[in-house]
Amino acid sequence: MPALIPTAFVGRILWLGVVRDRAAALEAAAVERLPVTFAGPDGESHGGETRPSCSRVTAQYPRGTTIRNTRQLAILSAEDLAAIAAKMGVESLDPALVGASMVIEGIPDFSHIPPSSRLQGAGGATVVVDMENRPCTLPAKPIEARLPGFGAKFKAAAKGRRGLTAWVEREGVFAVGEEIRLHIPDQPVWAHLEQARRG
Repeated sequence: MPALIPTAFVGRILWLGVVRDRAAALEAAAVERLPVTFAGPDGESHGGETRPSCSRVTAQYPRGTTIRNTRQLAILSAEDLAAIAAKMGVESLDPALVGASMVIEGIPDFSHIPPSSRLQGAGGATVVVDMENRPCTLPAKPIEARLPGFGAKFKAAAKGRRGLTAWVEREGVFAVGEEIRLHIPDQPVWAHLEQARRG
């Protein structure tokens, strides 16, 4: 019996990008096609099958520990991006400025789809959702350079809307304009989730 349910939620890829050197700048370069391998998008600075652990997992590992790279892509929805821009008080926000790998339209409450869901392009390339991407201060610098006075507003405006981190399960190529379907785990929500969150 399949453990993943193909849903009726089908989005469309509006934008693709690659962060070529995150040490130099977080800003992504827009591309029309994004080849992906098991190591992530071609030329992506966040790529690789492993990575040094960061602030997201300090409760599990000392910073810099080599771990599986489940943060190969940063995926946002067009709807969340528009809501962030509105809360910041700007007309729109270029996804390149926040280091996005992909922007999708048409899947509701995108930043909160279940972990371990799959996003499968029409051509077969598939990524696994790791978890919600937490807002940070890194996008402030490129936003401020483009939109003076607004960089510091990003982190608060992006809370709960920053999209998802994901990793490649099936190699292939994503393309701007391509349909992408959401597949979710056939599993109920854990009954003790709220208790666990309270510690």
